[in-house]
Amino acid sequence: MDILSLIGIALAFAAILGGNALEGGHLSSLLQITAFLIVGGGTLGAIMLQTPLHTFVKAMKMASWVIVPPKLAAEEAIEKIVNWSNIARKEGLLGLESLAENEPEEFARKGLQLLVDGSEPEAIRNIMEVELSTKEYEDTQAAKVFEGMGGYAPTIGIIGAVMGLIHVMSNLADPSKLGSGIAVAFVATIYGVAFANLFFLPMANKLKGLIHNQTQFREMIIEGVVAIAEGENPRNIETKLQGYLAK
Repeated sequence: MDILSLIGIALAFAAILGGNALEGGHLSSLLQITAFLIVGGGTLGAIMLQTPLHTFVKAMKMASWVIVPPKLAAEEAIEKIVNWSNIARKEGLLGLESLAENEPEEFARKGLQLLVDGSEPEAIRNIMEVELSTKEYEDTQAAKVFEGMGGYAPTIGIIGAVMGLIHVMSNLADPSKLGSGIAVAFVATIYGVAFANLFFLPMANKLKGLIHNQTQFREMIIEGVVAIAEGENPRNIETKLQGYLAK
């Protein structure tokens, strides 16, 4: 679990609500269902118009990564790759066949299967890099869904503000209706800017960082598998892959 994300969300809420309280404001003044519907529904509708269905669904699934990021056990992966190398040197590449069948990580399993099939090192690299670039592109497009929402939300908030002011202007003769219109006008703007800068844009940037880490992890696997195919010494392979570990 990413504790920093939870702390960030809590701190953002505490700062805004605390500041509002210090200014003498009340929580109820920030709770406007009309403004929420305008900003939330408008932003969601705009991004759904922009995004293909499979990318939108993938983005919604990836949202949980902000709190529970996918685990990348790089050190364990290096140990596993070195073990594969030792087995390949002692038993030949066919000795990896049972490991390939039982490997839980899909990307590594494909690399092992290519080794067992006797593919040339350059062919292994080309095949795995195509899959790597495809995965990276699809995941990045999904992260950009939240980036797009961060761009639309403030503008939709302004639309809500204008709608509220139109309501105010049309009811100038009835002072009892002015308060709700003004509230929607200002709160819609707050919602739009807050959603964008406290949630959508930070989420997009965190997801991009996680995608970059996954890409590096898969690049490490490619290097390890190709090195095994080239018959490199297990110690040299371990030394090379250690360079991918964060210092």
